[in-house]
Amino acid sequence: MKKILMIGTGGTIASKQTDAGLTPGLTAEDILAYIPAVKKVCQVETIQVMNIDSSNMTPVLWKDIVNAIEENYANYDGFVVCHGTDTLAYTAAALSYMIQNSAKPIVVTGSQKPISKDVTDAKTNLLDSFIYASDDDSQNVSIVFDGKVICGTRAKKERAKSYNAFSSINFPYLAVIQDGIIIRYIPEVPVRGIPSFYYDMSDKVTLLKLYPGMKPEVLSYLFENYDIVVIESFGVGGMPETLMETFYEEMEKWKGTDKLAVMTTQVANEGSNMTIYEVGRQVKQDFHMIESYDMTLEATMTKLMWLRSMNYSNKRLREAFYTEINRDILFRKN
Repeated sequence: MKKILMIGTGGTIASKQTDAGLTPGLTAEDILAYIPAVKKVCQVETIQVMNIDSSNMTPVLWKDIVNAIEENYANYDGFVVCHGTDTLAYTAAALSYMIQNSAKPIVVTGSQKPISKDVTDAKTNLLDSFIYASDDDSQNVSIVFDGKVICGTRAKKERAKSYNAFSSINFPYLAVIQDGIIIRYIPEVPVRGIPSFYYDMSDKVTLLKLYPGMKPEVLSYLFENYDIVVIESFGVGGMPETLMETFYEEMEKWKGTDKLAVMTTQVANEGSNMTIYEVGRQVKQDFHMIESYDMTLEATMTKLMWLRSMNYSNKRLREAFYTEINRDILFRKN
């Protein structure tokens, strides 16, 4: 039997009902007791690294998860991280950059209902996660949820209450799990070599979501206080005329420094392409802007946090951003 380490972090799956609402209260060991069938799948040991609502997840806490995996990496065949759903996609993306080239699977899962409820998706999600983590062909970071296996860099929470909370964005599901059987859509290419663990994630990356009527002064504030401003634009990406003058002033002001603007889109599927419309093409040409193309926002943000922590030059960061990690980007720079 495979030996799997279950890492508890809190979330809905671990929550208890209180007068103030649901709050994490069960330990990883408590949660495991609800799925006795796991004894037929693998040998499980548990560790509790935190017990929080995932709305309170931070890059500092990501380091604690990475540390728990690195310290125990040699002793287990795989890992299952129990996590709240609200920031689960961010954590899965972050772990994809903080733990690379892992031949052992790191599965992130959670639930929309607490495992202690009579009606819940938690038991199925957790058991499926152990089934996937125990399979010889599983590797790297992925999410198992509602019978679907999603690459760690491709998930987005699109439903607040339904059991099928997560979708795979601009990339197929890696597999589905039906009646305990893994049906793989995409064969894994076995990982070679040893894993790499990273701990530094920059706090100098921020996000600006555009909306009609936005005041341009916000651009000045963000460029003053952050190194990288990710602009979540409309459609395929571009800069509205009302912001253009200030944007050009800021880009000129910080020219020659480590400041960067990165373009992404508010539209979940099909990605950005700034060259299609005038509002994007000119900006793209004038500043040779990085854009996220088919990447998710969660992957874009966490990849930039990781890359900025490397103290790369802007040129090197640009090249590294377009380098695929755990299937995060299909776009290939010409």
